[in-house]
Amino acid sequence: MKDFRKKYEELLGFVPENIEKRVQLAEKADELEAIDVIEKFREKLIYNNPLDKKTQQLVHFSLLIGSMYKEPAILHAKGALKAGATARELFGVCETAAVTGGMSAFTLAVDCVYEALKSENN
Repeated sequence: MKDFRKKYEELLGFVPENIEKRVQLAEKADELEAIDVIEKFREKLIYNNPLDKKTQQLVHFSLLIGSMYKEPAILHAKGALKAGATARELFGVCETAAVTGGMSAFTLAVDCVYEALKSENN
């Protein structure tokens, strides 16, 4: 179980709280095998993917903005920064969100990037 935590730390810089909750519940339910299956799925699709980590994180961020999911979008904005994305590239996603999702998507994207940049500077 420690190996998957290391991958989250490499990708995002930390293990997200929702992932820890997932593992804790699986432990209580005696269903850790389910977590192994989920993590193998993620490994195949994320770590064995032709897109580099920065591009993947930008795509994750944009898809989550399109679905209006703030907290996971912030995580992936942070992941994009960790993978080498610039504020300009993330703002480019914000601009694209305005085209595809309107001002509410743009506003959400800006808020998420702002939060990610703020936490990077702390």
